[in-house]
Amino acid sequence: MGLFANAFTWWNGASWGTSLFSRRNGEEVGRDEAGNIYFKHRKDPARRWVMYSGANDSSRIPPGWNAWLRGTIDDLPDQSLPPRRPFEQPPEANLTGSDKAWRPAGSIRAGGKRAAATGDYSAWTPDQA
Repeated sequence: MGLFANAFTWWNGASWGTSLFSRRNGEEVGRDEAGNIYFKHRKDPARRWVMYSGANDSSRIPPGWNAWLRGTIDDLPDQSLPPRRPFEQPPEANLTGSDKAWRPAGSIRAGGKRAAATGDYSAWTPDQA
């Protein structure tokens, strides 16, 4: 179903229509580490878009390219932003819903063990008038 699905669906990557539109009306300006391809419109350079490599998840776009897509910076990220500092961590996609997502201590997925209640809690009750 991979080839057939690519003709009609957009959530597994770019459909044929998106690819055709991008190649015909856009100019490729760069690629990032994840393989995403960035375009600007040939006639209106303020129109910018991305063709994702894999799942269409905007959290997979690095911060520099995100700034370029939104028009925060005019030049490409490599030209207008300083290099990444040694203490900065590489960008990470949103992990919500995955096995690597953060889970609090009382969560069933984290083992389901909660700290014992300390007894300093008292339930709120409305004042009786």
